[in-house]
Amino acid sequence: MTPLFSVLTPVYEPPLAVLRETIQSVRDQTFMDWELILVDDNSPSDHVRSVLREAAASDGRIRVVERAVNGGIVAASNDAVAAGAGAFFALLDHDDLLTARALEVMARAIAQHGDADYLYSDEDKIDSTGTYSDVFRKPDWSPERLRHQMYTCHLSVLRASVVREVGGFHEGFEGSQDHDIVLRVSERARRIVHVPEVLYHWRILPGSAAVAVGEKPYAWESGRRAVQAHLDRLGIAATVDLGPRPGMYRVRRLVDYTTPVSLIIPTRGASGSVWGERRCFVVETVRSALAKTQMTGVEIVVVYDEAATPTATLDEVARLCGDRYVSVPFSREFNFSEKCNLGFLASTGEVVVLLNDDVEVISDGWLEELVAPIIQEADVGMTGARLHFSDMTLQHAGHRYGERSWSHAFLGEVNDEEVDFGALALNREVSGATAACAAIRRDVFEEVGGLTEELPGNFNDIDLSLKITRAGYRILWMAHSALFHFESRSRERIVHQWEIDAIIRRWGEPDRDPYVPNS
Repeated sequence: MTPLFSVLTPVYEPPLAVLRETIQSVRDQTFMDWELILVDDNSPSDHVRSVLREAAASDGRIRVVERAVNGGIVAASNDAVAAGAGAFFALLDHDDLLTARALEVMARAIAQHGDADYLYSDEDKIDSTGTYSDVFRKPDWSPERLRHQMYTCHLSVLRASVVREVGGFHEGFEGSQDHDIVLRVSERARRIVHVPEVLYHWRILPGSAAVAVGEKPYAWESGRRAVQAHLDRLGIAATVDLGPRPGMYRVRRLVDYTTPVSLIIPTRGASGSVWGERRCFVVETVRSALAKTQMTGVEIVVVYDEAATPTATLDEVARLCGDRYVSVPFSREFNFSEKCNLGFLASTGEVVVLLNDDVEVISDGWLEELVAPIIQEADVGMTGARLHFSDMTLQHAGHRYGERSWSHAFLGEVNDEEVDFGALALNREVSGATAACAAIRRDVFEEVGGLTEELPGNFNDIDLSLKITRAGYRILWMAHSALFHFESRSRERIVHQWEIDAIIRRWGEPDRDPYVPNS
């Protein structure tokens, strides 16, 4: 009978005791409908083949393929694909361990999602003493993060027919062959399922990528080329560079500088002190926004409180903007949502950027980073920026909706590359973005009805984000679009109970954020 799972394990000269433990972890499965395909890639030691043959002799579900010549990880993996009879392939390295319930949990997920073509689980690491560490609670399916990091890696389960359709493992991506095949499978998968449970123990051995990805520098470059090939296949105009650490990548999308973009800035012309110096917030927001972009089709839509905004402030903004300036007077009681909606109606941009008047742009190309995904990918509806407090601690890295609360993810963090397995150094999907700096395609803003004016001060950007994702769009946090946000400098932030009641009434209380897992 055809097994549900073929566990594919290329083998090349692992420590014998470790290899035996890997094989035993498959034999210990609580789910019995599996086969284990062990492909020896012509290991120098005959003892390795002896262990494999003993395993096959002891269990009819274990099959061994012995290669006559060493062909590398891709060739051995393709031999395993050719030998596998299962409906799904589970990828297991020759020195790692499956948890006893790994295949049982995956089988349950497959039964629940009959159209699943790729499934992945959480993972941790195990050292030579049997001590577990570095539990990686992964986000749900995040294609943007996968372009920047092979985060899904262990345990990966792929539908066998799709693996064969995409041509199996490809030569030239040794060391990142799993990243490459998952990218290719994801391009045609009907459904991708995250199983939020640790099902895989990644063993820490000398020379292993579990110790440090830098142990295999060739794999980093292979991964870069895999991501570049993926973007090329999708028609996304971008270049891929090596990222801040091995295993991370930087996708630089190309953008048409003439794309019409409208910056919508509600203001009352307030001034205050920043770093010991007095400033008019909206003036410095506009000045820095224009100075840090090469986009030429930018208009500045300023929605100003008639009764409060000094004429001199408006004159200075108009001088900075020239013929790109659009002014919209506002004379009613404060309503941030209404001001943004009025600004949208007065704007002409293909992309609109909601921008607080108390920000200062840090990074060159900040606007290009926000605009490019929205223009290039139809299913990206909104992008959000990286916002810092004046002391450079993090103010915003996307919203987190979970555990009955709404918050800024990673609030107050400092060390980008170490936090949550690199989440702060990478572009990635998020549940929502703050309206202090959020770019939205014009048709998406219109489709979801803009910001709800029932929420004039708080939670309006949460409501907008939820409407955008409910409509089927992705929201991306762009790690390299950085601004200071001098939050509440222009208006004191007070959250009222009626606002909390209103957002709960509209959306209920959040349980689990798909991209920033519960602690």
